[in-house]
Amino acid sequence: MFSKEIKEGTKKSHSAAENTKFVAGFLRGVVDPEEYRKLLTNFWFVYDTMEKRIQKTRDPLAKTLQQWQAVLNRTSFLERDLVYYYGPYWREKQVQSDACKTYCYRINEVADKDPYLLIAHHYTRYIGDLSGGQILRGIAKSALQPPTGEGLNFYDFPRIDDAKEWKTNYRSVLDTLSLDEHQRNTLITEANYAFRLNMYLFDEVKSTDAYPALTALKGFWKVITGSIIKNK
Repeated sequence: MFSKEIKEGTKKSHSAAENTKFVAGFLRGVVDPEEYRKLLTNFWFVYDTMEKRIQKTRDPLAKTLQQWQAVLNRTSFLERDLVYYYGPYWREKQVQSDACKTYCYRINEVADKDPYLLIAHHYTRYIGDLSGGQILRGIAKSALQPPTGEGLNFYDFPRIDDAKEWKTNYRSVLDTLSLDEHQRNTLITEANYAFRLNMYLFDEVKSTDAYPALTALKGFWKVITGSIIKNK
């Protein structure tokens, strides 16, 4: 089954992304508000690019993704958060980082040349948002302490009642796609690159953690226990 192939084929990249200095620090509760809002800015550019390309695609495989976008789209939720972190004129203050430009360029490139590879980027971001992302929400809430309903909208999926069940259904649809061996292998390769692109975003974020080694160990433990709790 392709869903198992892509999960197994990206396991090392997934682990590497979770253990970047920024994510490990985040898991320990080390969250700098200025760096966090910069990350949200980059996510806004990435999701805006990806969601527009998915909406416009006519590729029969990539069009499979369109059925989910009404419940998954993150752009509007990120915009609510950016209003909180930057103020009402937030759009004037948004600047892409170099890693973000590379990420968006790649999404546009595959959308133009091999649009079915949008599936790899879709899988990498949204499945992560519905899994470990929910753990990060609690940490961000504790560290940043925003007012109720503010600053954490990115993590909210109000139309998904059961994330575990939703992900199971998502994977079952992936397993029905008519993919040949080359397409399956190429999708897994692209998903690994998508993880790498996310790591580039995280690596740009400055860490204020005074104990990075301890952070990495504790962060890794939280990922393990969090994954068990969430039963990803």
